[in-house]
Amino acid sequence: MTEPVPTEVRRERMLGLLMEQEFARVAELAEAFGVSSVTVRADLDALEEHGKVRRVRGGAVAAGPPAAPGEPSFEQSLGAAAVEKAHIAKLAAHLVRSGDSVLMGAGTTTTYVAREMVARTDLTDVTVFTNGLRTALELEPALPRFAIIVTGGSLRRAQHSLVDPLASKLLEGVRAAKVFLGCGGVHPEGGFTNVNLPDAEMKQRMLRAGTRRIMVADSTKLGVIEMAPICPLNGVDLLITGEQADPEVVESLRAGGLEVQLA
Repeated sequence: MTEPVPTEVRRERMLGLLMEQEFARVAELAEAFGVSSVTVRADLDALEEHGKVRRVRGGAVAAGPPAAPGEPSFEQSLGAAAVEKAHIAKLAAHLVRSGDSVLMGAGTTTTYVAREMVARTDLTDVTVFTNGLRTALELEPALPRFAIIVTGGSLRRAQHSLVDPLASKLLEGVRAAKVFLGCGGVHPEGGFTNVNLPDAEMKQRMLRAGTRRIMVADSTKLGVIEMAPICPLNGVDLLITGEQADPEVVESLRAGGLEVQLA
């Protein structure tokens, strides 16, 4: 029997779907999420109240993104490259074994990984540490198969992430079998980078606390250098990206000693 999905998680997924295909009918959303039309309308009303969608006859469309420079919101990023992120996540989730301890950073691609981990009903006794509120919510349906531990710290609104001060305290006593992180850029010379410094610093601490370090990034991140450095190529054991990735960049990364798998 399928475990019920928390309301906030369902609404987030609904928003991601609307951003991906721009318009959806109430009946289509009800079928896609296994809920009634009444529930879908309530979800859309809540999303519209927060300015994330616009109701139209028979369904809804995603609201246009705010005209603000800099870091995109979590919700904006969630719907981008959704199919590719889902493929990356499925490959990443199959690296997890029952009994593993796992560190997961905040971000949309790691949120997709969390979904795929939950979908693996064979996984048991997995302990997950995360600084991502959305990641934690995505993992919640796997309780009690998974133990989910949130780091605490100061909340960053854009990515729903918990950062210093205090967020790294928990990591000082942790040594995890695997670390899954996302990033803003992967470059043969620039290494792994992030859009903002606070999240980059948390990712650095997570990498130090992990045994096998895995970066998940869609193909649009390859060849990009963002403002905040995370680590050089040799700071990560495996990069999982989409098969749409530029072959020349992939070859350059591999030449730099990085293992790259294409989903």
